[in-house]
Amino acid sequence: MFYRLTGKLIHTEPGMAVIDVGGVAFQCAVSMQTLRTLPKTNETATLYTHLNVREDALDLFGFSSLSEKHCFKMLTAINGVGPKAGMAILSELTAEEIALAAASGDAKQFTRASGVGPKLAQRIILELKDRVKDMSASSGISLTELSQGAVSASSHAAQAVSALVTLGYSPSEASMAVGKLDSSLPTGELVRLALKSFAQ
Repeated sequence: MFYRLTGKLIHTEPGMAVIDVGGVAFQCAVSMQTLRTLPKTNETATLYTHLNVREDALDLFGFSSLSEKHCFKMLTAINGVGPKAGMAILSELTAEEIALAAASGDAKQFTRASGVGPKLAQRIILELKDRVKDMSASSGISLTELSQGAVSASSHAAQAVSALVTLGYSPSEASMAVGKLDSSLPTGELVRLALKSFAQ
C-alpha cells in the first residue's frame, strides 16, 4: 500500500520514527540500524515502508534501504518470526550480515537478537539456505557453476554470490556484480561493494 515515505522527520525514539508528509505524520517502527542512518529532526528523510495488517491494528514499518525491507519480509515469512523478532534481528544485524550468516550457516549471529533462541536461529538458517538453493535451482545455475564461471573460484567470491542471492538478487546478477570485483577481498567487502554497484 505504501512503498516509500519522504518528508520531514519530526520525532525519533528507540524503535520508532515519525515522518510528516504534507501535514500527515506517519509513525513507523524502525530498527536501530535504520535509526542510526536517519538525519536530524526537522530534516528531510526517506523510509521504504511495509504495512502489516492485523485484526486489531495496522502497523507501519520503515527501512533505510530496500535490502533491509526485503530482509524483513523474508524473515517474517519464516514460521515463528513475527514483526517484533524481525525488527530485533535487523537491529543487531545489517541485511549484508544476515545474508552472510545464512550463507555460512552461522546461527549464533541470529541469537544476538532479543527473543531469538537457538532453535529459532537454526530454523532461520535452514529456511534462508533453502531459499538460496531454490533460487539457484529455478535459474538452472548452481552457485558452484557461477563461482567457476563469471566469478573466480575463490571461496570469498562464492560466499558473496550466495549472500547476494539470499538478499533476493538473481544468481546471474550476483555473479556479474561480484565478478567485476577483486576476489581476494573479504566476503563482507565484496557484498558491500556489489550492493553499492546495484544501487548505482
